[in-house]
Amino acid sequence: QVQLVESGGGLVQAGGSLRLSCAASGRTFSSYCWFRQAPGKEREFVAAISWSAGSTYYADSVKGRFTISRDYAKTTLYLQMNSLKPEDTAVYYCAHKIGSLSAISTEYGSWGQGSQVTVSS
Repeated sequence: QVQLVESGGGLVQAGGSLRLSCAASGRTFSSYCWFRQAPGKEREFVAAISWSAGSTYYADSVKGRFTISRDYAKTTLYLQMNSLKPEDTAVYYCAHKIGSLSAISTEYGSWGQGSQVTVSS
């Protein structure tokens, strides 16, 4: 089991930047992902990374604006968010799964507590 603790998030104007962090402990190998959920909407995939290889995968809506990365020594996952838009407003969750990258939330067994990101226009 992997334990995930998120930090970061907050309020930013459109066009601004924020960075989310997710500290992992336990069996930290395999795959990590960021999802987000806006009010009244379903949870959606944002980005995923393979812990060992560093391979990444992004939703089309954030490609070119968001960057997922990990610090192997600190066992921490990051999501750098640039050129933020009001439609990026959501609660962001980091998640972990055993096995290959996936955009399917039900495949992830461990979740962070969630971080609110609000982008004002």
